[in-house]
Amino acid sequence: MSFGRRDTSKVVALSAHRLPAPGDADPVPVAGQGDTLAGADPVPEPPVHDVEAAEEYRPETVARAIDKIWPSVRIGAKDLLSPDYSRGDRAACIGVILDAESRMSGDPLFEAERRDVITELLNRLMDLPGAGAAGGRATVLDPTGLAKERVQPLLMARMDVSKAAELPRAEMARQVTDLVAEILADEKLHLNLIEQRGLVTMLLNDMLGLGPLEPLLADDKVTDIMVNGPDQVYVERGGRLELADARFRDNAHVLNVAQRIVSAIGRRVDETSPLCDARLADGSRVNVIIPPLAIDGPSISIRKFAKQKITMEKMEQQNNLSPAMATVLRIAGRSRLNIIISGGTGSGKTTLLNALSRMIDPGERIVTIEDAAELQLQQPHVVRLETRPANLEGEGEITQRELVKNCLRMRPDRIILGEIRAGEALDMLQAMNTGHDGSLCTIHANRPREALTRLENMVAMAGVKLPNEAVRAQIAGAVNMIVQIARMRDGVRRITHITEVVGMEGEVVTTQDLFTFEFEGEDADGKLFGAFKSTGLRPAFAANAKYFGLEKALLEAMSQPDHMTQRAG
Repeated sequence: MSFGRRDTSKVVALSAHRLPAPGDADPVPVAGQGDTLAGADPVPEPPVHDVEAAEEYRPETVARAIDKIWPSVRIGAKDLLSPDYSRGDRAACIGVILDAESRMSGDPLFEAERRDVITELLNRLMDLPGAGAAGGRATVLDPTGLAKERVQPLLMARMDVSKAAELPRAEMARQVTDLVAEILADEKLHLNLIEQRGLVTMLLNDMLGLGPLEPLLADDKVTDIMVNGPDQVYVERGGRLELADARFRDNAHVLNVAQRIVSAIGRRVDETSPLCDARLADGSRVNVIIPPLAIDGPSISIRKFAKQKITMEKMEQQNNLSPAMATVLRIAGRSRLNIIISGGTGSGKTTLLNALSRMIDPGERIVTIEDAAELQLQQPHVVRLETRPANLEGEGEITQRELVKNCLRMRPDRIILGEIRAGEALDMLQAMNTGHDGSLCTIHANRPREALTRLENMVAMAGVKLPNEAVRAQIAGAVNMIVQIARMRDGVRRITHITEVVGMEGEVVTTQDLFTFEFEGEDADGKLFGAFKSTGLRPAFAANAKYFGLEKALLEAMSQPDHMTQRAG
């Protein structure tokens, strides 16, 4: 059985050669089609090797030819995407350019190699902006996806799953490739080598990885992945949400991937425990919620960690903060201030916490406490603790509060709490007040003053009845600085406040802003611009900075002029 015309959504046109007009030449048969379209015969025979002397397929030669021809196709894309050209016409044009280049280079291609080069270039052309109006990929069925629906059950029937699970991925890939070739031949499914490799990759991702999510996890531009049932997957790129092409077979497929994620760290998700926090092998944070709580099917939310670690220097380059603010935060970290990072969901609190942690001396012992371990500290002496949910009988749960209490017996120099959510706030404040200075934590709040209010409310969740004045006095004595970060409507994360906690006036905790971000407008590209402004006040922690020999650098940073974020145009 044939799946008809091959998917050709990527194509470009070449300038070094005249593009034949529609009907000038025989369209080059698309790989996977058994017949040749009728037409005139001005197109010379392609230079191909003698079949008698044919050698093995050369993927390196194919890749080299694609890279060499693509710029020319790209230049002529506007003409090739004209509605006057049919798919066959476009393939013929690309074939003319490829044949001319092959003659000049003296390196002819085998027929199979030539077909694959034309197919890939046509696919690239049809993925270009504006290709949809010319009958692009969106209007053509994907032969690889269609083949997968037929091949996968037959493959599973022929495999010994228990033995396959013990094989390394490379060996399994080799054996799956052989089996897939046999099945395609038996079922009379016509795929070229590039599509066969894509099919094998899809099958391996389903068997060993996270199925349709694997390409999204490999895409460095994707920061968040949100699965809303089998037919809807959103991703965040550049701070903006967009619908992805990934699809699952059904709800059971989504649930299978979710269970594979959580079981890797010893957790479970089922009807008795329908929600779960987990992490991937690279530390990316995962939340899973399934029916009956999720009405439209299982939902998976993945917060990816960037492969390139975000540092203060990188944040400066991205205009997340000004150089003066970065200097003050470095000094605050080295001066062992207790810092709370405040912000909304997805604002970059954990990323900023990771960046701040780089200021910690490598000789210090650090204990981290999290619900799902995602911090990536670079110091050599780090002990990572993680909470544990209750078992099927509802027993055995270990909360963050219990871990905070336990870590005090572990001789930590610094305690880093991934996120304050409940009664552990009281134990964390006590730790900060009893010699564990330099500790860091995050909290959900929209402004520094709200962060203090939420902290006070969460102390009350510990079940200990304390007067409000006593709680506020403990907060004022324990917390030295609040760093407020926000994700703005252009998708960029910016530090909007660096605020000091300076003490108490009556029953009120007093603070002073050291830096603020003031919004000024929006440029033609939709990017917000404004200024990071220093208040010019003398920091209350100047004495701490002096103790560490950093007072002069601190005062110089506070006296820097306002830093304008870059405005396009």
